[in-house]
Amino acid sequence: MIYSMTGFSSAEEIRQRLTVQIEIRSYNSRNLDVVLRIPHGYQILEEKIKEAVAEKISRGRVEIRIRIIDESEEACRYDIHMAKASAYYNALFRLKNQLDLEGKPSLELLARAGDIIMPADVSETLVESVWPSVRDCLDAALTGHDRMRKKEGEFMAGDFSQRLEGIAGVLREIEERTRGQLEFYQDRLKERISALTQGMVDLDPARIAQEAALLADRSDISEEITRAKSHIEQFRALMAEEEPAGRKLNFLLQEFNREFNTMGSKVGNAELSHLIVTVKSELEKIREQVQNVE
Repeated sequence: MIYSMTGFSSAEEIRQRLTVQIEIRSYNSRNLDVVLRIPHGYQILEEKIKEAVAEKISRGRVEIRIRIIDESEEACRYDIHMAKASAYYNALFRLKNQLDLEGKPSLELLARAGDIIMPADVSETLVESVWPSVRDCLDAALTGHDRMRKKEGEFMAGDFSQRLEGIAGVLREIEERTRGQLEFYQDRLKERISALTQGMVDLDPARIAQEAALLADRSDISEEITRAKSHIEQFRALMAEEEPAGRKLNFLLQEFNREFNTMGSKVGNAELSHLIVTVKSELEKIREQVQNVE
């Protein structure tokens, strides 16, 4: 089954005073590259999240943005940096005396100073208690992501099948036309010799047949045609497999191109050369799409 590496999905999980929101975006890439954006304090969940992603996705760049809104009493705690608060208050007091100002430094001035009143660090126990919600939300997002990738993959598979059918038809035409190669080279040799000698030399039919047979043997592409047919069947079989097929399909296309390059270098028939160029154009279109197959 063909899966695209491109996809998007989002999910939300709400449990009591905890809300988890996850967005997943993915793009084509040679290997699996997970880019995770998660709130400060929850980094210890990264490994679990990446393991869950790797179970569903084998390759591609996967960008995951996670938002955690925890309104529980433990999550809403704040810490006070008393040493900094004291030092800042004394600095304000010295400034007041230096400028001969009245009154005392206010709590409002202290609260405005950075790093004095800050959210408390998230405890490991709290993070672990959040994990079930994150896991379920991630599962839902990955399921939606797979659904989108599968839908796009089905579209690509349909396009591949159509192009493969066209290539198979051209192969049949090439095979049919190569059956008359011996006669083709005999006629061409006769025409060339007659043109060079202007009909002043008698042509030896046996020698013409021998030379034509040599040329036909050098331009024989029956093996390449057989292998190309086999590649078409292998391509179809790979598309039907459950395992990710992108790398295998890409390698198979290289072999496909090699066969048609060899055919192109062997045939001396302009019409056959044109057919081979047509097939190579179709293979290039398939190759471009295969780059996005997982």
